[in-house]
Amino acid sequence: MRSFSKATISLATAGLLIAGLAACSSSAEANGSAAKPSASSSAEATPKPVASIPSLKGVDTAVLLDAGFATALTSLGLTPGTVGTATLVDGSLHFPITGGNVDYYNPKESYRPFVQGSIKHEGSGFSLTAGDTKVELTNFTIDPGSSKLFGDVSVNGTSAATQVLLFNLYGGTLKPLQMDGDNAILEGTTVHISAEAAGLLNSTFKTEAVADQLLVGIAKITVATK
Repeated sequence: MRSFSKATISLATAGLLIAGLAACSSSAEANGSAAKPSASSSAEATPKPVASIPSLKGVDTAVLLDAGFATALTSLGLTPGTVGTATLVDGSLHFPITGGNVDYYNPKESYRPFVQGSIKHEGSGFSLTAGDTKVELTNFTIDPGSSKLFGDVSVNGTSAATQVLLFNLYGGTLKPLQMDGDNAILEGTTVHISAEAAGLLNSTFKTEAVADQLLVGIAKITVATK
């Protein structure tokens, strides 16, 4: 793994954020995640990453809820809420980043996906409640290589699924990287309910109104670069 001096670590980290988090803006096929590293490849055949963040720390992923999503919840009689350390501020759900890592490989080489790692949000999430039924979606993990978000699901306190695909991430409207002090900010990736999550919610709440790829909102990922 390539090491960086203290003088260059912030720049390298910001560069990784551009490459790693912007991977959420492309489809899995465009990023090459559909072509998994061959199981028969030897350790010697695995290239070294161009850059690496071995440990992500703070700050959060925020999702500005789409008006259509809010309307859909109301029509279904679902009341949203926060879980754990998540907060709801001015229409945006905030989930603190608690860990993870990102490796960035040369995209000109054949190794795929060229962005690998995870962005973890343990101990937070949001809930949907209707009558006596409460579904909690928590412990989100973003996979920048596949542009997908996974998480745990519980129904009335009982686990229903662990690290199941909950949301797909698309970034056709992704804005250029912004810096705010030592924080790097990427905003504009849209968040859509996955087919798996739609099926689970429809089954739990006895409806067919939760559509696959329903737009949830627009994500804003803020990461501390040092």
